[in-house]
Amino acid sequence: MLLSPLLLWATTASASISLLPNTDATFPSSPQPFTISVSPAFINETLSRVANSRPPIPITGLSPPNSDGPTLAKYAALRKYWLNEYSWPATEEAINRVLHQFTTTVHSPDSSYPHPVPLHFVHHRSPRADAIPLLFIHGWPGSFLEVSKIITLLTNPPNASVPAFHVVAPSIPGYGFSPAPVHAGYGPLEAGRSFHALMLQLGYGKYVVQGGDIGGFILRHQAAAYPASVVSALSNFWLVRPNATDLAGWAAGETSEGEAAYMQGLERYIVERSGYRFVQQTVPLALAYLANDSPLGFALWVWNLMSEIVDPRHGGFGLGEVVTWSLMYSIQGPYGGFRMYKEMVAEGDFADVGIGRPPFVVQPVGVTQRPYDLGFGMPVEWARRDGNVKAVYVHEVGGHFAAYKDTESLADDVYRWFGDRELSGTAVFHQ
Repeated sequence: MLLSPLLLWATTASASISLLPNTDATFPSSPQPFTISVSPAFINETLSRVANSRPPIPITGLSPPNSDGPTLAKYAALRKYWLNEYSWPATEEAINRVLHQFTTTVHSPDSSYPHPVPLHFVHHRSPRADAIPLLFIHGWPGSFLEVSKIITLLTNPPNASVPAFHVVAPSIPGYGFSPAPVHAGYGPLEAGRSFHALMLQLGYGKYVVQGGDIGGFILRHQAAAYPASVVSALSNFWLVRPNATDLAGWAAGETSEGEAAYMQGLERYIVERSGYRFVQQTVPLALAYLANDSPLGFALWVWNLMSEIVDPRHGGFGLGEVVTWSLMYSIQGPYGGFRMYKEMVAEGDFADVGIGRPPFVVQPVGVTQRPYDLGFGMPVEWARRDGNVKAVYVHEVGGHFAAYKDTESLADDVYRWFGDRELSGTAVFHQ
């Protein structure tokens, strides 16, 4: 009988076996340094697929021009840039230079997912003696690269009046350089269990969590599962399912300005922007066949979402960033990232066309909101339905990828929230 790569690892415990296609990554039983080294053959094959891509037919009269998806002008610009200007070797070198990366394998004895989980993660320790361990969890279509701009602000803050952090930023399995699960049943709860095991492996018995997008759901599962270890959390993607009273009040025009803004944001997302989610949570494998064969098509798939949820006042994503962010999936194949949405439905994070009911968080929670992201305007009273929300920080500018695009404002929120030792519970780190 042939064994899958993951089962083969489990039976041999050999660090010489790579589980990640197109790289020489290995995942031993304890952390070891990792340097990204993607196969040149894969990069050349990808360029060939980009060069041989075929655009759709043009259709006039669309209003706005991108109402059906990225325009043909975007397709042409991205294709031309990728073929003529983009350099993966330079990008690879820059990531390796900026981020201290590691690989390991974790086991969660209390998990219903009985298989070993190989992980890739970033780990930067602060020189400050009073630094707090912080787990940073990214989302889709982001990756561990989301932490790259904020990590220095957290490990080496501008002065001693604000807290410092030892930052751990894992790649969710199926994203970046954490191999995708090869068995069904690995969703946000299991990711939270894996990340808890990682923090323990690194010697952090107590820690705080910051996350957005899928990371915002994982942190809720993780906090609920490990109340003795997760001291508190800061979420930039805290969503609450409106109840029947909320919906009736909105229909009657009786909601507050903030409540109306939140409801309008949810409605717009569900009606106009959530098509990607329904495909990924229903037939992720069918989509993966297309995305595997067309790296340019996949890049446009993620760019479509990326461009809609950032504040244009802070600038959009450059062509090089779009290519790099899409490669964080294409290198191992995007199937694992896609099907996390299916697991999120199974675990109750999504329900019908809207938000589900993630577990209640009893630890102190801070929430940060920006106008180009879901959750903006939600009153603190609503936020408290699903957790012990102690503070809500509302920004007039900003969007979804806060750590990457609104770096200083999110860093300020991290300082304010975790710097309030009594409110956030971080006094426990200073006793």
